[in-house]
Amino acid sequence: MSISNLNTQQDSPIITLSQSQLDEWFDQRLDEKLREKEENRTPSLSIIATKGTMDWAYPPFILASTAAALGWDVSIFFTFYGLNLLKKNLDLEVSPLGNPAMPMKMPFGPQWLQNIDMNIPNALMGTIPGFEKMATAMMKKTTENKGVASIEELRSLCLEADVKMVACQMTVDLFSYEQDEFIDEVADWIGAASFLPVAKDSDVSLFI
Repeated sequence: MSISNLNTQQDSPIITLSQSQLDEWFDQRLDEKLREKEENRTPSLSIIATKGTMDWAYPPFILASTAAALGWDVSIFFTFYGLNLLKKNLDLEVSPLGNPAMPMKMPFGPQWLQNIDMNIPNALMGTIPGFEKMATAMMKKTTENKGVASIEELRSLCLEADVKMVACQMTVDLFSYEQDEFIDEVADWIGAASFLPVAKDSDVSLFI
């Protein structure tokens, strides 16, 4: 008897199949069920955000908002300096001193001037008063000129897309923070032991 006829003869009182035919039918059904499960499965992304400067705030929020827009389940675990990204007041700065490969570009002036990568030595950056304030202002102006969303806007997009934002309770205790310093949308206050199983089961897990 053909395997394809198995479902069309359900009214027959007795259906006789060989062992090989049964094996083939079960393999076929298993493949169909696995394919159906894979097609209906929602991908997941877990991000561990550890840095709290303006430039390093972009990667987790851009990746999270993009994945959420694709319909993925997204969770971000904010720990150590990354916890600053959950504060109500996002007063973030750029730290070129900690990013020696970071090119400095002028956000205004003639195009030839804006195209120049100004690789300023760390020794010089560390001795110029107000250098980080200047670098932050230049970065904000550059993102504005290029039409890039601000960190506040990206964070709001993530929240609107149901990205789960989780705070590291150990870091809160370590730096003597109060929970009311952070946005109300923080989904949970947990430790690494609680988040790692989530990361383990995610399709994509990133440390930033």
